[in-house]
Amino acid sequence: MNQSPPVILTIAGSDSGGGAGIQADIKAISATGGYACSAITALTAQNTCGVEAVSPVDPAFVRAQLNAVLYDMPVRAVKIGMLANQAIIREVAAVLARSPHLPVVLDPVMIATSGDPLLDDDAMDALINTLIPRTTILTPNLPEAARLTGCPVPTTTEEMYALVPALRKLGCPYVMLKGGHLHHAPESLDVWISRDTCQTLSARRIETPNTHGTGCSLSAAIASFYAQGLTPIDAGRAAKRYLTDALAHSQQLIVGRGAGPVHHFFAYPADESVYLSKHALVESHALVK
Repeated sequence: MNQSPPVILTIAGSDSGGGAGIQADIKAISATGGYACSAITALTAQNTCGVEAVSPVDPAFVRAQLNAVLYDMPVRAVKIGMLANQAIIREVAAVLARSPHLPVVLDPVMIATSGDPLLDDDAMDALINTLIPRTTILTPNLPEAARLTGCPVPTTTEEMYALVPALRKLGCPYVMLKGGHLHHAPESLDVWISRDTCQTLSARRIETPNTHGTGCSLSAAIASFYAQGLTPIDAGRAAKRYLTDALAHSQQLIVGRGAGPVHHFFAYPADESVYLSKHALVESHALVK
């Protein structure tokens, strides 16, 4: 019997450069064994050098995309990224309220790489009050965690752990606090927070400029692994391993003149002859059959 991969719905902005946002989500979900469908919240004109323009999608059309997917597709998990504004946040929250069984992984995209805020105060309030309490796993980086809690941005592992009580008060069952911004640390350390425990997830730090879309890819992979039956923390561990390998292989991609993307499909052969030979073998078997 043929078995379909689990369906993961990603709700995020589109990256015309292909390295982050919806495009990165689809790649990460596909590479980790899921089937990706999407609802686009914003269009961006961007590349590896930066973002040139952003155009939010009409909230009613965001709702239409969500309704179309959820009506037809057996969605097993939802990943949320860039939401652009308060109206879109409230639409997404209202639609998800009708599907309380669906696990949600929320990557709170609110601060640009330049440090500029991507959500105004009204949108932040809507995110904190309507969407984060509905979230299963929250995946903030250090600047995002600081803005969510009103605390200073951590500069040490000890300061990361000091954020734990404030992050728990947000009402989300699980938080994966990402420590990638601690560039001086010899390892990449994240703190996995549940309601009563904390654990450190560590991996080797990959020195590469190709970090575009890392947050999107990690949260999408968590949703994919979770939809395949892993526990929340095991999904976090598996996604961290996947992202570490995708970063380690990122130098194999020569894409753009700025901060390049990770290599989502590092585990697949890049040699066209390998694919062609496999494809020919399948065709020959079909002819014999």
